[in-house]
Amino acid sequence: MAKLFYDEDADLGVLSGKTVAVVGYGNQGSAQAQNLHDSGVEVVVGVREGGKSWERARADGLKVATVEDAAAGAEIIHLLVPDEVQSQVYEASIKPHLSEGKALGFSHGFNITFGWIKPPENIDLIMIAPKGPGFMVRQLYNEGFGVPALIAVEQDFSGNAKATALALAKAMNFTKPGVLETTFYEETTSDLFGEQVVLCGGVSELVKAGFETLVEKGYQPEVAYFECLHELKLITDLVQQGGLGFMWQMVSNTAEFGGRTRGSRIISGATKQEMRRIWDEIVSGKFAEEWRKESEGGMKFLRAEREKEKEEQIEVVGRRIRELFQTAAR
Repeated sequence: MAKLFYDEDADLGVLSGKTVAVVGYGNQGSAQAQNLHDSGVEVVVGVREGGKSWERARADGLKVATVEDAAAGAEIIHLLVPDEVQSQVYEASIKPHLSEGKALGFSHGFNITFGWIKPPENIDLIMIAPKGPGFMVRQLYNEGFGVPALIAVEQDFSGNAKATALALAKAMNFTKPGVLETTFYEETTSDLFGEQVVLCGGVSELVKAGFETLVEKGYQPEVAYFECLHELKLITDLVQQGGLGFMWQMVSNTAEFGGRTRGSRIISGATKQEMRRIWDEIVSGKFAEEWRKESEGGMKFLRAEREKEKEEQIEVVGRRIRELFQTAAR
C-alpha cells in the first residue's frame, strides 16, 4: 500500500532562510511560484530579461531575475521550462551555478530519466510533481486546498532532500490532499504511458473514431458531437468523484449493460498488446529520441497536425456548438 504524506509530515521551517529560484513562468511555473510566495517562501523567478514572462511575473508581485542570476543566488533551483528546452537552459544558465549542497528540482523527470540532463553528484536532486494543470494548482491553492502530487528523491547529498521536497509540496498545498512518494523513473514512464495510451492519445482517437462512425452512418454531426465528446466530461467527472463503480451506478442500467458487454470489444486484447509495445518504446528511450528529433527539427510534425486538426469536422462542429453555448449564456 502506497504511503501518502500530509501537512503534518512536512515542515516549512526547512525552507527558512533559503531562496527558491523558479525557472520558467508558464502554466506550472507561474502557479507554483505564486503558491510558494504566498506561503512565505523567498522566491525569485528566473526568465528571459524583458520578455512577456518577465513582465508578467513582476505584475504578479514576484522578484524577477535572469535565469543565471536566479540560479546563482538560490539554494533551491526548480526547473519548470518545457521538457524540450530544459537541457539547453540547464547547460547554459544553471549548471555553472550548481555549487555543492544546492538542490535541483523538477516537476517531471523526463530529462533526468533519459539522461538529457546529468547533474553533479554533490547536490540534492528532487521532484515535486502536481497531478493537475497549472491553473488548477493555483485555483485550488486560492480556495485553501490543493492538488495531489508526487515527490521523488534521485540524489540525497545533503541528507535532507526528502524533507526539502515535502516542504516545497506543503508550501504549494499539495500535502493537503496528499503526496505520494515515487521515483523519477516511475513518474516519467508512467506519465508518458498515461498521456499516450489513455489521457491524450487514446481518448482523442477514441472520441474521433466514434464521432466519425456516427457521421458515416448518416447521423447529424451535432448529435454525434454530443454523444461522443460533449458528454465525456460528465462521465469522467463521475469516475473521478467515486471510481468506476460509482460511474456505473450513476448511469442507466441500459448504459451499464451496453458498456460492460461491448467496451472490451473496443479496448480488446489487441489494444492492450499495442499498449505494451508503446510501453516498450517509452522505457527503451525510443520515444525520447523521437521527441528529441522532433523538437530539435522545429516540430514540423506537431505544427502540421495542429493545422490539419483545425479543419477536421469534429473540431468545426465543436467550435460552432461552443459558440452557441456562449451566446446563450450571455
